[in-house]
Amino acid sequence: MTKWQYQVAPIPLHNEALMLNNFGADGWELVAINTNDQGGLVAFLKRPDEG
Repeated sequence: MTKWQYQVAPIPLHNEALMLNNFGADGWELVAINTNDQGGLVAFLKRPDEG
C-alpha cells in the first residue's frame, strides 16, 4: 500500500506556473487548487512517502 506525504502551500498570483513546476520537480503532484478567503490560491499536493 502506498503511503503519502501531503503539503498545503500558498501560490503567488504573479508566478503560478513557476511555483507549481518547482513543486513538480521535487516530486509533488497537484491534487487540488482552491481560492482562500483573501482571494489567493492555495495548492494541495501529494507525493509518495519514501520514509
